[in-house]
This record gives sequence, C-alpha cells and structure tokens, in this order.
Amino acid sequence: MSQNRWLAETGGTHGPEYAQRFRDLTQDGVDVHGEARTIDRLLREVAVGGAGRVLDAGCGTGRVALELARRGHEVTGVDVDPSMLAEARSQAADEALAVDLVQGDLAALGGLLDARAAYDVVAAAGNVIVYLSPGTEGDVVAALADALRPGGLLVAGFAADRQVGVVDYDGWCRAAGLTTAHLWSTWDGAPLAAGSDYVVGVHRR
Repeated sequence: MSQNRWLAETGGTHGPEYAQRFRDLTQDGVDVHGEARTIDRLLREVAVGGAGRVLDAGCGTGRVALELARRGHEVTGVDVDPSMLAEARSQAADEALAVDLVQGDLAALGGLLDARAAYDVVAAAGNVIVYLSPGTEGDVVAALADALRPGGLLVAGFAADRQVGVVDYDGWCRAAGLTTAHLWSTWDGAPLAAGSDYVVGVHRR
C-alpha cells in the first residue's frame, strides 16, 4: 500500500506545532469550532435525545473531537499520526474528557473499531480525504459509511482544488450506498457553486 499522504508530507511529527497554531488563533479571538458547531447541529437532528455517537475520522489534535465531547456527545477519534494524537490525549486528560482516541490508518478502519459500533455521525473534517493513501479513497469512504447506523450521516470537508474533487467524492459516497443530503462550500452551509475550492459533503446512510 502507498504511504498515507499526511505522513509522507509531515513525517508524523507536527502535532505540537499544529496544536500551537490553533491555540494562537483562539488567543487572537478566531472561532476555530465552526466544524464542530455544524456537526453538533447535525447530531442534534439525527441522534435520539440530541446527544449522539460520533466518529472523528482523522481527528488530529482533537480540536473537533474534544469540542463535540464538551457539547455532550460520545466521541471516538482515529488518527494515523502519533504526534497529533499525543496532543489530543494530553488535552483530553487536562479537561477530564472521556474521548476514545485510537491510532491507526483509516485505510484499515475496520480493524480499529468495535465491530458493533454504529455511529450517528462520522466526521472527516480538515482535509482528511485528500491526505489518505493514494488509491484508498473509495475504500476508506466505504469503511466510513459502514461505521454509520442506518440514517446516520457522513460529514466531510476538504479542499476541492487538491487531489480530490466533489464529483470524485460524491461518487465514492454513492458507491458506498449513501445518498447526498447536502453539498456546501463552507461549514456554515453556504451553497456549493461552480468553481468552489472547498466542499463540505453531508451524505446519509
């Protein structure tokens, strides 16, 4: 199997730098929780009682996963980069947040999760899709779809001007048995227009 694009680009050592970047943005008053806010809203719509089970696929330093846990959701995070997960685990421990954080490649997702797991939302924020190992994208999307309960949502955001386009991604979702609920150009739900360089896809199982 070819190497995960993220590890090939970063060497799996950028966790502290990445976490500090978002701490600095927060210190400057920048809202860094737009993805989590949208995912939380979607969870409130599809989860029984409003609080749901979410898989953060490619959770990195835990920015989205931990915010969803703060909002009362049951969260599992998976990431291939040990330096990113170390930051997530440290922050979760500091805040006493019960987030299950698992190291592993999404290309082998089936072996990383409890086979009985059925999530209300599977999230892949922050360009996760474009950093997968080349050639595994369709298989990974299928594995993410398999982790959903019936009626659950796969929510992914990525730069469409990189290796993956909206047609590619939407096709993988459809091949995995998902239906298209929304295609947006921002996490705030702006409509997707021709030439949009960012895509947020919401697909339903």
